[in-house]
Amino acid sequence: MTPDLVIFDCDGVLVDSETPVNALLAEDLIAHGLPVAPADIPPLFIGGTMEGVWAKAKSLGADLPDDWVARFYDKMFARLRQGVPLIGGVMAVIDALEARGAQIWVASNGPMAKMQITLGPHGLWDRFAGRIMSRQDHAPKPAPDMILHALAATGIAPGRAVFIDDSATGCGAGIAAGVRTIGYAEDSDPDKLRTAGAEVVRSMAEVAATLGLGE
Repeated sequence: MTPDLVIFDCDGVLVDSETPVNALLAEDLIAHGLPVAPADIPPLFIGGTMEGVWAKAKSLGADLPDDWVARFYDKMFARLRQGVPLIGGVMAVIDALEARGAQIWVASNGPMAKMQITLGPHGLWDRFAGRIMSRQDHAPKPAPDMILHALAATGIAPGRAVFIDDSATGCGAGIAAGVRTIGYAEDSDPDKLRTAGAEVVRSMAEVAATLGLGE
C-alpha cells in the first residue's frame, strides 16, 4: 500500500550532488595535508554536517583553519551552481506518489541555501515549498526531529510514513522516529544501511516497487 507521507533525504537521494562535492572535498583536504581520494569521502563523512567534517578531518591530521566550514561552503556553492543532475528515476517516483495523494517532504543535514541551489533548477524547491527541512532549523540526523516535525505538521501516523536516506546516519533518524526507513544504496554501503535497521534498495525502480507504485 502506498504511504501517505514520504520524506526524502536530499543529497544522494533526490540530486546527485555528492559526486562533485566529494571530489571538491577530497581536493580541499589534500591541500590541507590530509591525503584522501573522492572514494574515501563517503565512508569517512557521509550523512554528517560540514562542522562534523571539519572536526573529524582535523582529528585525522588535516590542518584546517577555524573558518574552514564557511570557506568550503563558498567553494561548494560555486560548484553546485554549475548544476547537478537528479537521481535517475526519482522524478517518476515523486510524480507517482503525488498522483496517489502522498505528501512529499525533504529532510537534509545540509543548509537551506544548498538545497535551493540543487533543487531549484529542477523545480523541486518551489514544488516542495514549506516542506523542506534542514538541520539549520532542527536537530541534525540521526536525531529524529525532522521526521517527527513532518509527522506532526501533517497529522500522519508513523505507520503511514516512509523515510528514504542514503546514509546510516540519516537512516537512524527514521528508525528513531518509528517510521519505515528505506536505505538507498545505489552508491552507498548496503551493509551499513542494513545494520542501521533500514530496508535496502539500490535504484529508484526498487523504491517504486517497495512503495507499491506499480500496483
